[in-house]
Amino acid sequence: MTPDVIAAAEARIRPFLRRTPLLESPQLNALAGRRVLVKAECLQHTGSFKYRGAKSAVTAIAAEGGCSGIIAYSSGNHAQGVARAAQEAGLPAVIVMPSDAPRAKVEGTRAYGAEVVLYDRWKESREEIGAHLAATRDLRLVRPYDEPEVIAGQGTCGLELAEQARAAGVTTGQVLVCCGGGGLTSGIALALEQQAPGLCVRPVEPEAFDDVTRSLAAGKILGNAPGGTSICDAIVTPQPGDLTFPILHRLCGPGLTVSDAEALTAMAVALRHLKIVVEPGGAVALAAALHRSDALGSDPVIAVATGGNADPDILAHAVAAIP
Repeated sequence: MTPDVIAAAEARIRPFLRRTPLLESPQLNALAGRRVLVKAECLQHTGSFKYRGAKSAVTAIAAEGGCSGIIAYSSGNHAQGVARAAQEAGLPAVIVMPSDAPRAKVEGTRAYGAEVVLYDRWKESREEIGAHLAATRDLRLVRPYDEPEVIAGQGTCGLELAEQARAAGVTTGQVLVCCGGGGLTSGIALALEQQAPGLCVRPVEPEAFDDVTRSLAAGKILGNAPGGTSICDAIVTPQPGDLTFPILHRLCGPGLTVSDAEALTAMAVALRHLKIVVEPGGAVALAAALHRSDALGSDPVIAVATGGNADPDILAHAVAAIP
């Protein structure tokens, strides 16, 4: 993975992307006690940054030809991104989703014409299910983060962010990224290495799924213990990716973790002060900007709001928490 790969993906998919805004609010800055800017990827097509990586991968596959369709596994945001990208390419899509995925994400995936295959995330392996379906139906697998073209597509977010940060007068500071397997975090870090070297990327995770934070501290890939739970379904992953972790280890600062309650508070703050809907897993970066000031120094912070596909019940809890 190099910046040139990201640049090639950006040139290929730019006409299809939304250029999401970098938002700022005086009230939010006052709450955080520092300058905080929010990259609103919750406003991207399908409601999350995942469309970028999916579009990059699917357009590359379509250009090669020779497959009968696309398969992916996801709790929802990658699912919707792949489903839309496949639909736009005229390819059938099969998406393997956990049976406890938010209803809105399952329905959203089906709305893009994809076939949804549900599984028990605690008893079954999505990788095994995906590999079997790919082999028996001649489908090309698009992994959610450990996929070069997916990482490259996510890196286009970093290219936008670098340009927008310069325009906002931010050349040094921390970039907080909601992190599951590390596709977006590594893609942004690669883009900023060349385009904005004064910005340091920091992964942010739920407390119960802090595998990236622990792996960075240990210098090797560590997994999560079974049985953990979190409302941040979009970034609940077993461990960092084999492709993403070396990038994270080379380019990122220490990881940060937040509680589910802090993620809910961040959802409420985003709704009140920025007028955007952010799902729990997409709010943890903003939660860290609000609640982990002691770990961030005094420079400005850019938080990436990675997704807005909030379950209605969870969103209602966040709305009730608006001060």
